[in-house]
Amino acid sequence: MPELSLTSIVLIALLLLAVLTVAQGIRTVPQGQVWTVERFGAFTRLLSPGLNIIIPFVDRVGHKLNVQEVVLDIPEQSVITKDNATVAVDGIVYYRVMDPAKAAYAVQDLTQALVAMAMTNIRAVIGEMDLDQTLSSRDRINTSLLTILDGATDPWGAKVSRVEIRKIEPPETLIRAMNLQMTAERERRASVAKAEGEKQALVLQAEGRRDAAMRDAEAREALAQAEANATKMVAEAAAGAGADALRYFIAEKYVKAFEAMAANPSSRLVVVPMESAALAGGITQAMELLRGTAPLPPPAAPGGGSVPGGMAGGRPWNRA
Repeated sequence: MPELSLTSIVLIALLLLAVLTVAQGIRTVPQGQVWTVERFGAFTRLLSPGLNIIIPFVDRVGHKLNVQEVVLDIPEQSVITKDNATVAVDGIVYYRVMDPAKAAYAVQDLTQALVAMAMTNIRAVIGEMDLDQTLSSRDRINTSLLTILDGATDPWGAKVSRVEIRKIEPPETLIRAMNLQMTAERERRASVAKAEGEKQALVLQAEGRRDAAMRDAEAREALAQAEANATKMVAEAAAGAGADALRYFIAEKYVKAFEAMAANPSSRLVVVPMESAALAGGITQAMELLRGTAPLPPPAAPGGGSVPGGMAGGRPWNRA
């Protein structure tokens, strides 16, 4: 094997130095990242995504920062509420690096600083609320944490876009007590609703009876008014036509009443309120009034006396 000459060795060394120089001076930054350039330890500029050239052996890459939105988990911790109840709380924080230079040099570790600040402010916000408010006011807690963290991270060149509390879990004993309280409250509401329903039913029934009584009274009043009007009309007719019209009216009512008694199929015994001769006389008087002639005197009762009215002289008559 032939020995290399001094010239060949020098050329090879120069070639290796050129390759190393090119490798040191060319940097390819991936999309979604921004790199910082330091010259003799001092920050000089930023490298954007793509192909970038730096001065070899003078400039070097300082920090590689992700400028995409980052999801940061907040570890679970125990928090004491205003009413001395202990709850386990964890969450997530969404943030994005807006100023890479500040994010790289204004804070030593941006992720660790965000986690510590989020945990501290979670304890502060929930500590001002009692347990019921903590369990029912997640939106309020998220809004408060977002306002605090966004303002605190602005000097670090980061923007907190969203904070979400994932879990607020009381101890097991407190959960059992809350379940018992909820069951008792539901039973109370059911009892109140049942009592209100029964009360409303009684009120409606009373109103129905009242309306029915009022309508019944109105019906009786209307019937009484109709009877009064009918009596008035009869009285006026009797005053105009004389006693003959009144006797005709009485005879007609008498015949209709007797027909109704005789036509009753459930009774085989008819009480005749006067003698048969008196009944015939009443009918004869009614017929004479229809003809317009003077009524005949009522027939004499057997034995020479007049027939007594009413039920005193009535006698039973058996229908065939």
